[in-house]
Formats: sequence, C-alpha cells, structure tokens
Amino acid sequence: MLRILAVIAVTSLAAPAFAAATDWQEIAPGVKARLISSDTLVDGVTLAGLELDMPAGTNTYWRTPGETGIPTEFDFSASSGVVDPMVHWPYPQIDRSRGYMDYAYYGPVVLPFEFGAEAGPAVLDVAVTLGICSDICVPATAKLTLPLDFAAPDAAQAIRLDQAMATTPILWDQPGKPFGSVEAGLDGSLHLLSPNAAIDPQSVIAALDDPAILFEAPQKSPDGALWTLRPLGGAAEKELEGSSVQLTFETPEGPYAVTYLIAPSQP
Repeated sequence: MLRILAVIAVTSLAAPAFAAATDWQEIAPGVKARLISSDTLVDGVTLAGLELDMPAGTNTYWRTPGETGIPTEFDFSASSGVVDPMVHWPYPQIDRSRGYMDYAYYGPVVLPFEFGAEAGPAVLDVAVTLGICSDICVPATAKLTLPLDFAAPDAAQAIRLDQAMATTPILWDQPGKPFGSVEAGLDGSLHLLSPNAAIDPQSVIAALDDPAILFEAPQKSPDGALWTLRPLGGAAEKELEGSSVQLTFETPEGPYAVTYLIAPSQP
C-alpha cells in the first residue's frame, strides 16, 4: 500500500526568458520540474516537454503506472494557440525493486509533447499530476506556463527533446511482423505466437484498455515459437478475446509499440 503524505501544488509563471524554459520549481522534496521548448515551428508542429530532475532512487511513472504507481496526467486546456497536444512516453524501466511490478522513470527525464501552433505567439499552460516515489510516495501537482514566440530557436532544449523522442516507442518498421498473432489463453493469459527474434522478451509490456490488468514477463516455449504472458496476481476477470492489446518492447534498433486484436484461443 502506498503511504500518501501530501499533495504538493506548484504554480510557475515564466517571465520573458532568455531560453525556452520556465524556472525550475520544487514539486516534492529534492525533485524539480520545468517546461522546456525547442521554440521551433516546422510545418506548423513543435515540440515541448516536462523536464524532471530527480535524485538517485526517486522515480515517477509511465502512462500505465503498474501495480502501485500513480498515473501521470496532463491537462493542456488552459493553453492558447496550441492545437492537438500529444504526450509521447519514452520507454520506461520495468521496476520490481519494491516487490511489485511498476513502469517507472528514474533520475533526470524529459516527457515530450508535440502540438500544432500558428506562426504567432502561443502560450503553453500545463497542469500535471504525477507520483513521486522514493522511500515514500507523494502525489504532486504542478501548473506551469511558458510563452512561445518561435522567434529564437533554443538548440539546447531541442537536443533534450530529441533525445527523449529517440527513446519513445514508434510503430514497427522492421522486416517481418513483430508477432504472427496474439491469442487469448484459457486461463486469462496472452499467447504471442511467432515472435520476431529481434524482440527482447523481458522488455515486453502488454497494456489493455483497463490499466488494472497487468501481465507478467513472457515465458517462452521450448522452441521459442510461443511466449505466454500470464495475468499478474492470478486469472484475469476480463474476457480477452476480441479486445485490443498494445505491446511495447525493446529491440537493438530501439523501442517499438504495436497494437493487436486478440484472437480466440486455439485448441
């Protein structure tokens, strides 16, 4: 059980700055957050992000937090001149260090988001709720505001954002399929058939629409042609057949994500 101590609310208003970033704000003990932007507009699209500076042993969570994590949520509704913001999620660490399975980010991390904008000024106004955990877990909230004019590109922030995007899963573009098919097991498990040899089985994260349904790491058949993901904590209550599952995983070429329709179990 998480020991919740407090909710920390932080408001940061970025004054006209010499760089495309807000001031650092402490959102939990020893943890700082700020907004950064490349301040570059390419074909009407730009990148910004939430940068977190966390001490060693402190973490926050992926879009699916895992067994005990607190989900990270963004609200862009107070922004102006910002169109269709989309958060990109770098591949997380599969963390079992506390006896549970969570999907976590440790240390300095940038969570990038992409959005459309006009050529004129825009204001990025972001409210974020996230979990911060070390020995204890704190749900923290922050509201950060960053004016953008796209007049002076910030190369340093652009590098940070590009590095974060490089670790974000993309759609599979390698030769062959990542899996031949995905089938429902009779015991609530998932069967991944004919996995591509480039995929690291221990990196596979299976996410359904219900974030409460989690799966253990794959168990490989003797010939390696079948990987079985059993539901964490026992049999799943949900009927898996016909549902969609997003599979996120790592390869030597980087992280990927694909979505499959779960087929019926085969005899």
